[in-house]
Amino acid sequence: MTTGTGPIDRRTVLAGLTATAAMGATGAGAAVPAMPRAPVVISVIDVGGALALMQKAFEDYAKAKPQLVSRIVFVKAPAPELASKIKAQQNAGRADLDLVLTGSDGLAAGLEQNLWLKLLPDFAEKFPDLEENYEPAALALHKAQGDGYGVVVNYYPSGPLIEYAPERVKTVPTTAEELLAWAKANPGRFMYARPANSGPGRTFMMGLPYILGDKDPHDPVGGWDKTWAYLQEIGQYIDYYPAGTGTTMKEFGEGSRDIIITTTGWDINPRALGIVPKSAMIGTLKGFHWVSDAFFMCVPKGIPNDRLAVVLDLMAHVLTPQAQAYAYDEGYLYPGPAVRNVPITMAPQRSQEVIAEFGRPEYATLIANNPIELPLRPEKMVVAFRRWDELVGSKRPR
Repeated sequence: MTTGTGPIDRRTVLAGLTATAAMGATGAGAAVPAMPRAPVVISVIDVGGALALMQKAFEDYAKAKPQLVSRIVFVKAPAPELASKIKAQQNAGRADLDLVLTGSDGLAAGLEQNLWLKLLPDFAEKFPDLEENYEPAALALHKAQGDGYGVVVNYYPSGPLIEYAPERVKTVPTTAEELLAWAKANPGRFMYARPANSGPGRTFMMGLPYILGDKDPHDPVGGWDKTWAYLQEIGQYIDYYPAGTGTTMKEFGEGSRDIIITTTGWDINPRALGIVPKSAMIGTLKGFHWVSDAFFMCVPKGIPNDRLAVVLDLMAHVLTPQAQAYAYDEGYLYPGPAVRNVPITMAPQRSQEVIAEFGRPEYATLIANNPIELPLRPEKMVVAFRRWDELVGSKRPR
């Protein structure tokens, strides 16, 4: 569930490349580059956790096509470091990273700094029937968030959900007002992580405007007056905001927190791993809407065409039903597959066993009976992160 920085296979773009070749094909309707004459090394960086679901699918590709890829180097890094890392490489004329796996936070940061190569419709021929094959909610995210620069690889309805220890929380909050009152009565026992680096954290931030009946859930500047006031008030009873969700799970599992914010995947997977007790329960707050989330594949500008050709082919591979079946994993992003016709029976046996033991029957009802909203558009998400940091995160803990 945590990420760390791994070695990067550092390669320098050949001095003789023209500027156009060095930047890859970028124009509308660009031709898909020719496959390399010799196998290439591909570097994949993960800043959100997608490798927990999809690494085996990438490795299957490398085994199946040794004539194209000699090996795939996997790199992990914290999401806030992604944009600056890629920007520094591009400014130096290097192309060290070929494919980025990121949540909507990293996607937004890269779009803000113009780091991503335009993939669609430019290279649409590599992804035939892409929109027809997506699950409807995944397609909505792909269109609204990716803007042709990010391709959804995994999807889930996300949250926000509350997770609580039933042996310690005897009166479970069912409304935002009750959660605030509980936090006030139990200072330091409620926690969520910084939204800019936490799926549950940003889902909580984006879900509150629906729960609170705010003016405009899609406008974090002019439409979230109730949300910002609520987050500031409940923040008086929060000890600190961890930099990642893993810390909230660890402290909850150890018993130092009684209620945390979670999502479907962050509920199932830590219990399956033993980080959180199996007995932990989940709930929703009155007015609950799902705020969906996804992992995206992005390609940094600057990679040479021989590697770009392989990256596009690799991306197409991991969108096949057989590859998508790995996304069930151990419930990390439940359910996980972004494309249609990937039942749990296609998943590895271990995945089927974990979902059977640690999944929750109520999820099917919650998904069927509650609206599934899109997250903020990338440019507004960046604004929301900044406002949270300024209005909430920067305030001195109690």
